[in-house]
Amino acid sequence: MTSATAAPAAVATAPRPASSPFAVTPLAVTAVGAVSAAGIGLDALGRAVAEGAAGHTDPSGLGEESLPPRPVRVVPDLPVAELIGRKGTRHLDRTTKLALVACRLTLDAHPGQTGERSGVVLGTSTGSIRSSSEFSLETLRQERPYLVNPSLFPNTVMNCAAGQIAIRHKLHGVNATIAGGHLSGVQALRYARNALRQGHADRILVGGVEEFCAQSAWGWHLSGSLAADAPVGEGAAMLMVEQETEASAAGRPVLARVLACETGYSAPGRLADGLASVVTTALERCDRRPEQVGAVSYGATGLTGLQRIEERGVRTALGGRSPARRVAVKESVGECFSAAGILQIAALIGTWQHTTAPAGELALVTAVARDGNVGCAVVESGHLG
Repeated sequence: MTSATAAPAAVATAPRPASSPFAVTPLAVTAVGAVSAAGIGLDALGRAVAEGAAGHTDPSGLGEESLPPRPVRVVPDLPVAELIGRKGTRHLDRTTKLALVACRLTLDAHPGQTGERSGVVLGTSTGSIRSSSEFSLETLRQERPYLVNPSLFPNTVMNCAAGQIAIRHKLHGVNATIAGGHLSGVQALRYARNALRQGHADRILVGGVEEFCAQSAWGWHLSGSLAADAPVGEGAAMLMVEQETEASAAGRPVLARVLACETGYSAPGRLADGLASVVTTALERCDRRPEQVGAVSYGATGLTGLQRIEERGVRTALGGRSPARRVAVKESVGECFSAAGILQIAALIGTWQHTTAPAGELALVTAVARDGNVGCAVVESGHLG
C-alpha cells in the first residue's frame, strides 16, 4: 500500500492536427459511482447539475453541534448497510463510508471486475480531518494520553479508506492514496494512467473523497478562503478506468475518455499563466485544438481570489474564448475539496446523459490551488445510450 503527496456541430467534424510525439493513450471510463448532496448515484448527480438544483442542505442528521453560519451541502442518507453490509462498519469514519459506497456503486455496474489485476487510487486532503482532530483531542482529555480509545486510531491514517476498499472488494492490485487537495483528482488520474501503461493493473478505481464535519467547515469559514455564499459540501466519486481495447474486448461501453491529464506548478502571481500552459500541454498531448473544446468544469468556483484566475487561465489557453457550456458542480454539491476533481468528471458524464450536448463533446476539467499547483484533464464523451 503506498501513498503520495504529492459551435458544437462544427467541433465534432473539425480536422485534427498531426499526431503529437508526446501523445498518451486515453483512459476509458467504463463505470462511475457517485455519492453527494445531490443523492446516491450518477443519475442523481447528473440531473441536479444539469438542472442547477441545490443538493441536500440540512446537516442535522450528522450530529454536528456547532457549525459556522454558512450554506452547506451534505449527503442526505448514506446506504451503508444496504450496499456494503453491517459487519465491520461500526467504527468506520464517514470518509471511509462515503468512499466504500461510491466504490460499491461503481463495481455494481460491471460485477466481477476485482482480483489481482484490479486496483484503487484514491484522492484525499489529509484523510479524515474529523477523525484526526477527535483522536488528538482525546490525548488531551484523558487522564493519560495512552488511555485514548484505540478504535479511533485506524481512521486517522491517511490511506484508511483506500485500504478498506481494497480489503472489502478484493482489489489486490495497485493501492495508492494521493494527498493533493484540490489537485487530487487530476493527480490520481495521472497515477492510474501510468500504472495501466506500465502494466501494473488491468483496471483501476480512481476516486476522490471528502467528508463534511464541523472542523473543516469552521476552517473554510474562518480562513476566508471560501466566498460567504459558497456552500461547504462533501461527497465521493469513483471512476473505473482501463485501456479502451480491454473494455471493447469485454463488451463494456465507454462512458467517457480521459484523453489527457496534466499538472504543473506556477510561481506566485502567475497562476493564470501556469494553468494556461497546462491546458495547452494537455490539448497538445491528445491532438486537440482549443476551438474543439465545447465544455468546461471549473474547480475553483467559489474560492476567494482563485475563481477569476482559473477562468482567465482557460480563456488564455483557448485563444480568448470561454467554452460554450459550463458545467457548474458546486451549487449542487458544495465545496468538496479533494473530492472535487473526480466529482467534476462524474458530473460531466452525468450531465451528458441529461442534456443535448453533442456526441463526442470535448470538455476541460481544471483545478488551481493557492500553493501554485495547477491541473487539467481533457475528457471526451463516449457511448451514453
